[in-house]
Amino acid sequence: MSFLAELKTLYCVTLKRLRGADTAARVDAFYEGQAENFDDFRKRLLHGRRELFTAMEAPPGGVWVDMGGGTGWNLEQLGPRIDALGKAYIVDFSPSMLKVARRRIQERGWKNVEAVEADVIHFQPPEGQADVVTFSYSLTMIPDWFAAIENAWSILKPGGAIGALDFYVTRKHPAEGLTRHGFFGRNFWPMFFSLNDVFPSSEHLPYLRRRFTQVYCSESRGRMPYLPLLRAPYYTFIGKKAAE
Repeated sequence: MSFLAELKTLYCVTLKRLRGADTAARVDAFYEGQAENFDDFRKRLLHGRRELFTAMEAPPGGVWVDMGGGTGWNLEQLGPRIDALGKAYIVDFSPSMLKVARRRIQERGWKNVEAVEADVIHFQPPEGQADVVTFSYSLTMIPDWFAAIENAWSILKPGGAIGALDFYVTRKHPAEGLTRHGFFGRNFWPMFFSLNDVFPSSEHLPYLRRRFTQVYCSESRGRMPYLPLLRAPYYTFIGKKAAE
């Protein structure tokens, strides 16, 4: 990424005011000026994405829905496994991000991948159900995240897999075996990220663990660009919908 592109992205992330009458307009206003440079900058901020998409199974002939999939970088982490899927959908609100995704689809020659401008709360794959649903740093930008997870549950086949990865804070008294953040962290990170309409929650991970059968769960911290002393907390969750 060039120096000027870096400055432009930093402006969009830190200083640009988010305007819009609804969530879709605000989301695209946020990404409009940085979509072209999104992947290069976010590699240093959005930790764990490659590991999640590498760990998720890509069932041959299956349907994969990446909710809030943005530029399509997530699905590229599947490598040659993507060709085995019957269909993959990149679902996002932002036309600016989907423009990059459609260019990636064309350049990579993906015949089975489609970028769809839609609300993840209501999106239903034409096939009726999906084998895999993923949320990569998107739940914190969805005001009604509960409805988004419920929609994922409804479209997943019995035995289907969900993968979720995002910034978060813990409950003051988390369940046994989970990390506990101190008072400062539980209050600082929601305030810090809310400047960009990103809202780390203490409830995402507990709800995912309650709604799906847990396969894998980890809690980590990742470096922040230009803020070397800060490590933002994030979780990784892989679960299964109970088989009927």
